[in-house]
Amino acid sequence: MEELDTQEQKEHSHQGKPIQWHPAFFEAIQLELNEYRHALQFIYDYQLTSGPQRIDVLIIKKTADVPIKKNIAAIFRKVNLVEYKSPDDHVSVKDFYKVYGYACQYIQLQENKAVDISDLTLSFVESHYPQELIRHLTEQRKFVVEESNLGIYTVKGDIMPIQLIDSRKLSAEENLWLKELDNRLNPRRLQRLTEEAWRLGKDARIAAYIDAIMQANPKSMEEAAKMSESAVTLEEVLHRIGFIAKWEANGEARGVAIGEARGVAIGEARGEARGEARGKAEIARNALAEGASVEFVQKITGLDLETIKAMNN
Repeated sequence: MEELDTQEQKEHSHQGKPIQWHPAFFEAIQLELNEYRHALQFIYDYQLTSGPQRIDVLIIKKTADVPIKKNIAAIFRKVNLVEYKSPDDHVSVKDFYKVYGYACQYIQLQENKAVDISDLTLSFVESHYPQELIRHLTEQRKFVVEESNLGIYTVKGDIMPIQLIDSRKLSAEENLWLKELDNRLNPRRLQRLTEEAWRLGKDARIAAYIDAIMQANPKSMEEAAKMSESAVTLEEVLHRIGFIAKWEANGEARGVAIGEARGVAIGEARGEARGEARGKAEIARNALAEGASVEFVQKITGLDLETIKAMNN
């Protein structure tokens, strides 16, 4: 992507703080293609030149003879360029030609010329039906656009395989992580995400994904946490995937904070309460230092908003 334009600068914000959708998308697409990680190389924000020309995600197929059967990667060849738009944005005709130009530039910049234009594919991912772009491609370019899978529109007529993906229309059974990277989630959909994150455990690298989802769906998060049928709590999930542990480990008082916070077996009730408070405060300070929102920190620590806001000043 280029230096962020006006629309993308405000791709979505919560309490004035932009939600980092693109890092979340990078984690989501890796989760979607996790079965093929041995055959794929994922590169985030690939810089074409020393200028502002950047590709959101570049996926290189390392092993040519490994078939990628996943629906979102059915068109993949050797080099695959992916353009992503956050939930309140869309892929415009201008965006299409920008990324198409990046593909041509990528070929030009290959020193060994081992990659031909026919070795590339283009994927555009957004949370809407790409009506404007499809109309342009069919009426002006005379391409044929077909819905090859639920929410996946294949463009035929160019030397490069091209697909347009409406993530909201994808099947949750096959594309949970991309479909739920959204700001319109209800509590039950959030509950399902929580349970799936719990199942993946420490193998999941979804810190940016969880942060974006929580910031974008605060009311649904609160309701999901209250659902009695929920198998695991959000805090349990964050501990399991190592999300909170990262912040605990950053403080100088780590030994005291964790020791006291988890010292139930030691006995002293007053000391335990004091230690738990210190531990939560330490997690909050370190989470804020890494850019987490006040609301997000409140959810994972249980501290009141005024206390957290005071830490953030």
